[in-house]
Amino acid sequence: MKLNISHVTQYDYEGSAMDSVNEIRLTPSTNERQSCYQQAIFIEPNASLFSYEDFFGNRVHSFSVNPPHKRLTIRTQMTVVTRHAPSPEEQAALLNGKLAREAWAWLETEEAANRFIEFLMPTSYTNITDEVRQFAGNVVDNDDISVLGWLIALSSKIRSEFIYDPEATTVTTKASDMIERKRGVCQDFAHLMTACCRVYNIPARYVSGYHFVGDLQGGTADFEQASHAWVEAYVPQLGWCSFDPTNVEPVGERYVKLGHGRDYKDIVPVKGVYRGSGEQKLKVTVDVRKVEA
Repeated sequence: MKLNISHVTQYDYEGSAMDSVNEIRLTPSTNERQSCYQQAIFIEPNASLFSYEDFFGNRVHSFSVNPPHKRLTIRTQMTVVTRHAPSPEEQAALLNGKLAREAWAWLETEEAANRFIEFLMPTSYTNITDEVRQFAGNVVDNDDISVLGWLIALSSKIRSEFIYDPEATTVTTKASDMIERKRGVCQDFAHLMTACCRVYNIPARYVSGYHFVGDLQGGTADFEQASHAWVEAYVPQLGWCSFDPTNVEPVGERYVKLGHGRDYKDIVPVKGVYRGSGEQKLKVTVDVRKVEA
């Protein structure tokens, strides 16, 4: 699937801002499932961009705007081609009946811990409380289930037991808070799944990106639900596999990955600091359109 994506972030300041230092993580990953063929980034007021990869391999652009300004606008335009990803059934077939207990045992080894330690430790968003442990412990009543099967069941449990409600949580909500409220958004669902994975020593990372559903709703554009978050968990013998605890649809060609980290804090799309007084207003607009071949 070929997708054109526009992402506009605009800050309006009550007073003048100056010496603004920022970094953005808005460049799609290029991997076996997707390729970014074109991207343009525009900064207003005009600023030079410096590019590098962070610790997790995400592409970062940084810039500074030193003169006083009342508005900062960041526009990105990109074209991404996505490909089909293996379905859960195809993934299970790739395991070829390998014993589930061997995979679970490997996750307990020192080799696994050394290799994936950054994706095994709890964070401020994925804190492992008694409530999180209890929720993870009630995913399935089957000691013989595979790691892949458990992850699919966990994703389904979150999807079925929690209500999607944009008004219920904030950008600072933790996984344990969402359990109490029984509702949240994709960021919250992804944090809860990540925390539950880490309870059982399954390496898990938070993914930021876009989810295109516009054509399924009778149009070609997707304005409101394009920005999205999901989870990648490591399955022995398969590698990193994607799971969306918000949507039933498997993570496939309708998903565009921007990057991953331990939690949301690692891959905030736009963050920065500036000198100035007064309040600021933030407006974000995302437009994803399918390009017919």
